[in-house]
Amino acid sequence: MLGLRTKRKAMSCLLSRIFVSSSYTSHHQISTPVFPSKSLSSIRNPISFTAVALSSYSKARGICSRVGNSMGDKDNVISTIETLQNPEPVTYLSQRDAAEIDEILMGPLGFSVDQLMELAGLSVATSIAEVYKPSEYKRVLAICGPGNNGGDGLVAARHLHHFGYAPVVCYPKRTPKTLYSGLVTQLESLAIPFLSVEDLPVDLSNDFDIIIDAMFGFSFHGAPRPPFDDLIHKLVCLHSHDQTRQRLPVIVSVDIPSGWHVEEGDTGGEGIKPDMLVSLTAPKLCAKKFSGPHHFLGGRFVPPTIAEKYQLQLPPYPGTSMCVRIGKPPKVDISALRENYVSPAFLEDQLEADPIDQFRKWFDDALVAGLYEPNAMALSTSNKNGKPSSRMVLLKGVDKEGFVWYTNYESQKGHDLSDNPRASLLFYWDGLNRQVRVEGHVQKVPEEESENYFHSRPRGSQIGAIVSKQSSIVPGREVLYQEYEDLKNRFSDGTIIPKPKHWGGYRLKPELVEFWQGQPSRLHDRLQYSLREIDGRWAWKVDRLAP
Repeated sequence: MLGLRTKRKAMSCLLSRIFVSSSYTSHHQISTPVFPSKSLSSIRNPISFTAVALSSYSKARGICSRVGNSMGDKDNVISTIETLQNPEPVTYLSQRDAAEIDEILMGPLGFSVDQLMELAGLSVATSIAEVYKPSEYKRVLAICGPGNNGGDGLVAARHLHHFGYAPVVCYPKRTPKTLYSGLVTQLESLAIPFLSVEDLPVDLSNDFDIIIDAMFGFSFHGAPRPPFDDLIHKLVCLHSHDQTRQRLPVIVSVDIPSGWHVEEGDTGGEGIKPDMLVSLTAPKLCAKKFSGPHHFLGGRFVPPTIAEKYQLQLPPYPGTSMCVRIGKPPKVDISALRENYVSPAFLEDQLEADPIDQFRKWFDDALVAGLYEPNAMALSTSNKNGKPSSRMVLLKGVDKEGFVWYTNYESQKGHDLSDNPRASLLFYWDGLNRQVRVEGHVQKVPEEESENYFHSRPRGSQIGAIVSKQSSIVPGREVLYQEYEDLKNRFSDGTIIPKPKHWGGYRLKPELVEFWQGQPSRLHDRLQYSLREIDGRWAWKVDRLAP
């Protein structure tokens, strides 16, 4: 994850720096669906609304902020928000400090070259996968230099192959050491092509979607020599092409754009202008001159001793990610944001006869895939004047009678449902390209049912339900916290906390349920159950809807 291109006095060979920048990929794949022993009522998160909204923001921005398996990890989500809001306080390393940190990692901390190189290549590959999906950016050229920087590129190419890309490697100055020979053998065993400099096309823009610049790292000195001078020139020339072309290949530089000065950057103003820069451990001083849209930091293994010694200010890594976006979020053309969904066909003969059974089947898939808060749903209501409103709530039960959630009866949604007891629910499972829409009639659950669920909640949540007069205006945050602390002290002896009369559950009995599966070219699968009277009996009828 960090540059290793430093001269080790205790070693007989020259080590070139390693860098790691990784991101948690959102490609969830389901194998054998084993239903986890987890009830809907046990799936809870104190910051569910924030996390769901952040997940959507992350996908639009290409941010490494997947919460992944950190369900309920409040600190991870809050720290990610802080990173987005305050992107500037990050330490930039000088060449000397970067080299010293390498020395410590390779010495007292016991990291090996091959270990860090593997982490580096994996993180570079996953960073690429976070922003550039293989459905649109499949053809990859990894240009690898003679040192560990090039080794990172070789490892990245291997992982990209397994991620569904089609990598090609240009490795003109091969290092004869066992480590590098082994990496070449691994790539050859996967039938990944190697191209000589002479075999590369004159115009790289016609044959590749992504070009990985893994030629030189932060310890490189002097002017690049053949054939790397010509290769760097090819990358520079990509930006001088006719801009009427629909799309040019994106350039991903690892830690340092090749040819840049490690501290001063592209001093001549005519160097590589990468679209993505993957900094390692901490960005180097030259990264301040980077103006591309995607700057990631990798190197989550940095121990506190190094951070304290070098006074490193590093952003927190969200969830289980090995990388985090740094710098200002990229400017995005909202009209250009689109996803070409790739999913298995969803056909009528795969459907269960009852929509509740089909919902449970899909819900199980979402659990197995490890999706964040699969029970989060958008609840839409309208008042007696037809004015609609929506919010995120959590599903807490589903059976043949319908879908259950709990709330304050005196909230806006409570007043809406009192005026107009009809509503709709929407589940969106991003990692599976799936949505479920439900429409129907709503009624309160029996008081005993609400009572039982209320006392199954954590005591803090019970107290919060009493304190919060949901949707009413409060003079300030401190008022809520003071009331909470007062009640917490009042019930500190463990006595039963009474359920408020204004708090309980609703059940939506479905009359229409639609299952949506995203497909390429917007030809999505939409299968809709509707409750109809057939031969004097109410039954579910299934129709396929146009996308």
